[in-house]
Amino acid sequence: MKNELIKPQGLIKNANRRQFLKTGSLSVAAAGLFLVGCNDDDDMMPPMNGGVKLGSGDIGILNYAYALEQLEAAFYATVLTGSYFANASAEEKTIMGDLEKHERAHKEFFKAALGDAAIADLEVDFSSIDFSNRTSVLMAAKTFEDLGVAAYNGAGQFIENVDYLVIAGKIVSVEARHAAAIRDLINPGSADFAGDDLIDANGLERTLNFTQVLTAASTYVTTPIDFSQLPS
Repeated sequence: MKNELIKPQGLIKNANRRQFLKTGSLSVAAAGLFLVGCNDDDDMMPPMNGGVKLGSGDIGILNYAYALEQLEAAFYATVLTGSYFANASAEEKTIMGDLEKHERAHKEFFKAALGDAAIADLEVDFSSIDFSNRTSVLMAAKTFEDLGVAAYNGAGQFIENVDYLVIAGKIVSVEARHAAAIRDLINPGSADFAGDDLIDANGLERTLNFTQVLTAASTYVTTPIDFSQLPS
């Protein structure tokens, strides 16, 4: 089915954007017990000089997700630290606040789940983003959320532990809600929340591989990331 069949008024109304975001997040925390203390890979992640090494197998993929959640959490924390962008509406402040809470929860979830196998905190550089400008902030948010969804979609096929796959599915559904909400803020009442740049003619969302995602993320992450042990 072509996206043109979606009515142009879109599916997210201004009054219920926040509820749309909230309904997907609580189950992630509830399901988190599956991952806490995971030990599928007995190898600790050795530190790199000036960088991090994701590792292999499921631990490597979880560290990959953790790296992306660190990036997103740092971005929204910066948005809030700057008291939002100029002339932000009450609705926009609420949505940005909700997204910051979600991404921070995701980041802390992976950190706790990975334990000693977790990579170190990443250094980020957001100097290319004008946090005082609405368009700059929303377009950056769109980039991060779309990237996150495509990353989870691409990595899912390599996850071996079924419990981890369930968690990844719960988190990517939240990320997709974020992406839809941001796109609707940029172009309200349109079909952009599920645009043709993301959804193909079969109704399937795009996927990106590890190299594509981490190359895109390297624009904002200054810490070198060794992902050579991830599957290809």
